[in-house]
Amino acid sequence: MNEPEPISPRARLQQLQAIPERQRTDAEWDELNELEIMLASSNREGAPQPGGRGHNPQQGGHSRPGGGQQHHGGKKPDRNFHRRQPKRGPR
Repeated sequence: MNEPEPISPRARLQQLQAIPERQRTDAEWDELNELEIMLASSNREGAPQPGGRGHNPQQGGHSRPGGGQQHHGGKKPDRNFHRRQPKRGPR
């Protein structure tokens, strides 16, 4: 008569994540994977679809200002540094 209340998917996910990886059973791994997929932001109802442009399409086919580089929130893009070869000593 007094059935336990069903646990929310988020709470169950946290319970499973609290178990050390080496101690999880295959069934717990499967449940964890399913919950992560189900709760992923891209799978939620009403979430924007990947690649969607929203309601502001570009007009006239012009490229983005700045030579096509995408800037994220004022953050400068990461630079690619190359390690130089060490100098050789006298032979």
